[in-house]
Amino acid sequence: MPGLDLPFSSTEYARRLALIRADMERRGIDVLFLEDPSNMAWTTGYDGWSFYVHQGVIVFLDDDPVWWGRLQDANGARRTVWMDDDHVAAYADNFIQSTERHPMQDLARLLEAGGYAGKRIGVELENYYFSAKAYLTLRDELPNAEFIDATGMVNWLRAEKSAEELVFMRKAARISEKIMDGVFERVEPGMRKADLVAEIYADAIRGLDDAWGDYPAIVPLLPSGADASAPHLTWDGRFMQEGEATFFELSGCFRRYHAPLCRTVFLGQPPRYLVDAEKALIDGLEAGLDAARAGNTAGDIARALAGPLAAAGIERGARAGYPIGISYPPDWGERTISIRDEDTTVLKPGMTFHFMPGLWMDGWGLEITESILIRETGPAECLCDRPRRLFVKT
Repeated sequence: MPGLDLPFSSTEYARRLALIRADMERRGIDVLFLEDPSNMAWTTGYDGWSFYVHQGVIVFLDDDPVWWGRLQDANGARRTVWMDDDHVAAYADNFIQSTERHPMQDLARLLEAGGYAGKRIGVELENYYFSAKAYLTLRDELPNAEFIDATGMVNWLRAEKSAEELVFMRKAARISEKIMDGVFERVEPGMRKADLVAEIYADAIRGLDDAWGDYPAIVPLLPSGADASAPHLTWDGRFMQEGEATFFELSGCFRRYHAPLCRTVFLGQPPRYLVDAEKALIDGLEAGLDAARAGNTAGDIARALAGPLAAAGIERGARAGYPIGISYPPDWGERTISIRDEDTTVLKPGMTFHFMPGLWMDGWGLEITESILIRETGPAECLCDRPRRLFVKT
């Protein structure tokens, strides 16, 4: 029977499947194998912490998709996907971490039985979850098949969010606001970082009355002082100190949809260089938000941001954002468009981004970011509604 609590309507899943099939036909793909859990969930509704083993969704041109994975996860598939039970296939547990057999051997037999042993098979080659061993085994087991690199294929189809998806992202944004409000309220000199993160997780998971909190794809990031020169440090048992800036990179998550939000807190009186950087960054953000319009490009946002930063003598080499939506660990980005000068992707209504121009300088860091929605007309909408500034707590 179809999943008991599907997040989206049958019309929405049919829309997505039609997009995938049209792209398969355009690329000449006879059957598509998706192992990215975000693409699995987007296509079928499957949701479970099972992405540490080989699993996937097989998409056909003329039949409903098949969920394929570990036998003990098959009941989870039956309870979360929209397809009937006969479209759930599983391999035995003796394939797990075996030196004698590999799950891709089972997948090969399944494809062979369906008549695809000599067909064009799409696979996500550049993927966290599809290993080199998996690809080599599948290729060896199906020597007459032609493997087509379908990396990012479904990710790109996810770029323009539907009205149903935006409902979830707005709920995630409300959770992000709650988390950040809790940080501002609680943080103070002498507070142990681990205790602060415990409260962050409590706010994130409790969520709101109409939106329980799911686990985010990235853990809270909150480096302080010189550590804030590095964008991806987490937390430890040290204590918050007066005279230091700490940036908080956080996201609420609802039914796997994210709306990241970053703000920086300074305990005490901030130095002049940080105040000047705050002004330049906010000016750049606001210029970028104005440039984030349908018909412009991702590069237009980056160039608008760069003007005020360059005028203030600030150089940053990193990209300034990426698409967001449904995701699983280890990343809440969609891994397609980048907000950087050379990206010529045309912005379309419904696209959502984490506009993320963090400053990671020698000895200090500053993050003020927004999750944004490209609208039909006018500048981008910020999904979260919190002051865009450096927060000072004395």
